[in-house]
Amino acid sequence: MGGFIGATKAGVTTTIGRGGSDYSAAIVGAGLNAERIEIWTDVDGMMTTDPNICPEARRIKVISFEEAAELAYFGAKVLHPATVLPAVQKNIPVYILNSRNPTCEGTRITAQAPKCRNLFKAIAAKKRITIVEVAAPRMLLAHGFLRSIFEAFDRHRIAVDVVSTSEVSVSLTVDSNESIPALAADLAKLADVKYEGRKAIVCVVGENVRNTPGIAARVFNEVKDVNIRMISQGASEINLTFVIEEDAVPQVIRQLHKTFFSDLDPEVFA
Repeated sequence: MGGFIGATKAGVTTTIGRGGSDYSAAIVGAGLNAERIEIWTDVDGMMTTDPNICPEARRIKVISFEEAAELAYFGAKVLHPATVLPAVQKNIPVYILNSRNPTCEGTRITAQAPKCRNLFKAIAAKKRITIVEVAAPRMLLAHGFLRSIFEAFDRHRIAVDVVSTSEVSVSLTVDSNESIPALAADLAKLADVKYEGRKAIVCVVGENVRNTPGIAARVFNEVKDVNIRMISQGASEINLTFVIEEDAVPQVIRQLHKTFFSDLDPEVFA
């Protein structure tokens, strides 16, 4: 069956979009209660980071659904974040395999990944990010103020990635696009607004994040010479996310990979 064709509400045939074939495979596999779902692509599987930035990147043999979804959302292009949802619901393992290298074992995505001696499973980066800063000292703690901010994002159909708040301001990151000036004009009715593009989100992901003390200190010590604009930890128990200047991504990725992936667990990485 074709996997990437769908229809609009009006019944017009169209493509589903990025990950459409993979999503169709997951739906069919879940409907059949399959033993496994295979996604055939043009890479050997999920990698510890983008090999175009860091040639030392290695293949991940096995990873949890939760870890894979975080990586997919924050920049790992091999998998769309919504793709594996039907498989998660039915607890069916998903394999990412390379049609150009069919003998490679690829990456297996399961509900429970084995214990890993490495602190992280992978590093992802998402570029073309804009920071939107909303400052309203008199209004931040007022009832309904945060709701009003997010309603403005909803009206302009702009999704938010990372949120950070202080006593007098809210900072949010969004994908850079042409709707941001109109959003800023809308938000200006509520508070003082600034926005700044050419930023990037860096995300380090791993099940060990939830139970290991001192992780943030170890990560930020490695990038102490880089200007960190925003930090998020705790929203997800398995990732540490921070925002930097876009042109600093290669330096940061290579340094973190060198530190945290120099000695790999052979049960988890190839």
